[in-house]
Amino acid sequence: MSLPAPRAAAPAPAPAQRRLRRSLLQLVLAVLAALYISPLVYMAVTSLKTRADSGSSTPQWIPGPATLDAYREVLGSADSPVLRWFLNSLLAAGAHAALVLAVATPAAYALARMRFRGRTLIFTAIVATLFVPPMVLLIPNFLIVNELAWVDSLPAVIVPGAAGAFGVFFLRQFFLTLPWELEEAAELDGCNRWQIFLRVILPLSRPALATLALLSFLANWNDFLWPLYVLLSPESLTLPAGLATFQSANNVRFDLLMAGAVIASVPVLLLYLVAQRWVIEGVSRSGLKG
Repeated sequence: MSLPAPRAAAPAPAPAQRRLRRSLLQLVLAVLAALYISPLVYMAVTSLKTRADSGSSTPQWIPGPATLDAYREVLGSADSPVLRWFLNSLLAAGAHAALVLAVATPAAYALARMRFRGRTLIFTAIVATLFVPPMVLLIPNFLIVNELAWVDSLPAVIVPGAAGAFGVFFLRQFFLTLPWELEEAAELDGCNRWQIFLRVILPLSRPALATLALLSFLANWNDFLWPLYVLLSPESLTLPAGLATFQSANNVRFDLLMAGAVIASVPVLLLYLVAQRWVIEGVSRSGLKG
């Protein structure tokens, strides 16, 4: 019985076809990038317009007389302390991100690298809390914050949510990708569990830690509803909540509103540009792809 003839391999695409595909892909990516960036560009352009030009019904991508009057008025307003709101948000988001790392890192390490009875059940219960709508927790969290006398203070927006399930889940997925041989070698060198965690696991987990810190910073920075509940005085507001009150007072001043939006966007963009490499590596190694 004769064997069937081997199937001929498909011909490789010609160099011209590869260049055409690459060009089409780059064109599609350029169009998508323009669609995503255009609102940010128009926001920045509008913040540089005069009051009359910003309210014009005809879109103007290039401001006639570019001016910084909107920024001077926003930052110099006595009724709306935007600079104070900015500093409050910066402090609250930074402290919240640090607290998330301090809580989630050891918990995720224990669930990923240590063997003990009930580990799977504990992890399942933690992940199950991700399905609880945040709105359900507004009143319980407010009652707790009120009992701690944190109302109208920054700890009210820093501490709640710091022990969330996402950080534990995210870091656990990353810790599972680390080779076990590293811990075994450290144990042979005389390291205890705490030394392994500090000297071996944490240095290798910088991409995941940077990613979680950035995501936690963004979540706290963009939080709008919770600060409105617990921050009462104008001086204690964070930037999203403060800009909401600022918008209600200047609903026809598009130049002022866009200037405030630019101020709120710049730190986030700079932080992402700095941590971009670590974020991409941390997400890809944690299995949380698109």
